[in-house]
Formats: sequence, structure tokens, C-alpha cells
Amino acid sequence: MTIHNTWSFVHTERAALATDLAPLTDADWPTPSLCSGLSVREVLAHLTAAASLTPLRWFAGVIRCRFDFDRQVAMRLAEHLGATGAETLDRFQAVVGSTTKPPLPVLAMLGETVVHGEDIRRPLGIRRAYPEAMLTQLAEYYSRSDMPVLAKGRTGGLRLEATDGPFRAGEGALVTGPTLALIMAMTGRAAYLEHLSGPGAPMLAAR
Repeated sequence: MTIHNTWSFVHTERAALATDLAPLTDADWPTPSLCSGLSVREVLAHLTAAASLTPLRWFAGVIRCRFDFDRQVAMRLAEHLGATGAETLDRFQAVVGSTTKPPLPVLAMLGETVVHGEDIRRPLGIRRAYPEAMLTQLAEYYSRSDMPVLAKGRTGGLRLEATDGPFRAGEGALVTGPTLALIMAMTGRAAYLEHLSGPGAPMLAAR
């Protein structure tokens, strides 16, 4: 997957998420997301922040927050939250086509878009059919990386196999399931563990 193709996937997934969220009412926006302590609206603002943050601004924020990365995430989220859910969505729609990013690989930006998109969609009962090739590339990325979240380190000693695609990675106790569920479990989303099976699944659940 080239950088150009990866950005194309990022933009497609952002646009799809914006479309899915357009019908939300004021009562929907405070729904708790799969990100602990954050509403779906706050997670959307986090995605807007990531698409608005240059490496220079990211580093300046790190200094300002005295290398407290969680504090910087909270600060940037607040900058893009808006006064209402509709305004939060408007701000996200404005960066759908952005190629601005903090110092992360483009694949990490795609991962942020898909994973946080699921953090938002699942609690709202929204489902999306993702392209198999894209999910496979993303699963391969997380199987070898801990950026920006612990993923490779969470799956050490496990063999991951997708039941709906070609993704295979690792050695050890077997964990099988849909590629999306493997991605979400690799990034620490316990809600997707119910879709996984195999002798390694309990081990992954305990991490």
C-alpha cells in the first residue's frame, strides 16, 4: 500500500464516519464510547485534533504539557470539541481531506480513523463494512507496531489468524476471528473479544 493509497483510505473512512454521524441527535452525542471516560463526541473531536496537528505543533504541545502525553491529548481534544455535537461534527467534516498529521506513520493515522471510528460506531449500534485489503494492511501494521498504542506488545506469544481474510501473524497460542475484531482486540478494545476464539483468546483477554 503506497502512502497515496493509504491517505485515500483515511479520507474515505473519515467521510464515511461523518456520513454515519450526520443523523445523530443531541441525545446521542454524550453516549459513552469504547474509549474509557470519553463520549462519542469527544472521540470525534480527538480525531479532528489528530488531523489538525503538525509535527511542530505536536512538539510544542509536548513541551507545554511537560511531556505529559495524556494531558496534551486532552488539551487538543478540548480545542476541537465545539459547543454542540453538531459543531463538533462540522469541525470534523472540515478536516476529512486533510493530510496534516503529528509525527506518526500514515498507517497509524488510518488506524486511528478506523479504531476510533469503531469506538464511536459500536456504542451507537452503527456497523460499517470495511474493505478487506485495507483491514488486512492495518492488522499487519498493528501486529508489528506499538505506535501510537500498545498492539504488538499485547499480542506477543500469540498466533493471530483472520477468519474472513488472509491476515496471519505471530507464533504461539492461536487466536482466530474477523480481521476487524483482531484489530480492535490488538488495540485493547475488550468489547470485540467476544468475536474471537481459540486457545490464545483467554490470554489476549487477560492483557
